[in-house]
Amino acid sequence: MPAANRYTATAIALHWLAALLILGAFPLGLYAHELALSPLKLKLLSYHKWLGVTILLLTVARLAWRAMHRPPPMAGSISPWQRRAAHGLHHLLYLVLLAIPLSGWLMSSAKGFPVVYLGLLQLPDLVAKNAGLADIFKEIHEALNAGLLALVGLHVAAALKHHFIDRDDTLYRMSPFGKEIQP
Repeated sequence: MPAANRYTATAIALHWLAALLILGAFPLGLYAHELALSPLKLKLLSYHKWLGVTILLLTVARLAWRAMHRPPPMAGSISPWQRRAAHGLHHLLYLVLLAIPLSGWLMSSAKGFPVVYLGLLQLPDLVAKNAGLADIFKEIHEALNAGLLALVGLHVAAALKHHFIDRDDTLYRMSPFGKEIQP
């Protein structure tokens, strides 16, 4: 398979790094949310926030990279409706990957808990402390995370469908291994 059908090494690295961070941030947030208020909970929530801010920064970097580098062409066998669905899914993923960390940051600000990135850089509060607003942003944050889970599930299912059923190069285009993956 020609290299022209693959994403750039930078795009591949940003994609998989974001995926790994999401795989860490999501369960960490769920676990920490269920804990009683304690030093452990506050520490885990800090780690969760660090991951969220990093995901936000990576998403901005991914969007900037994508704006400057065209993605490789999709397999010719992919129908027009599937192309539109893939583009729509990617746009929704990017939107949610921006909205989730921002909603978490807004929630932290409204709760009166600063976001201190990597324990070094205190980010500015986006809103004043307000319990009612904190509850709204909490609901938004949770709903967006449920949406992300659904979108990631669709994304993975589509990639596997293209690989195992359609047997096209869709999965190879973003493979971190640099070689074709046999179904």
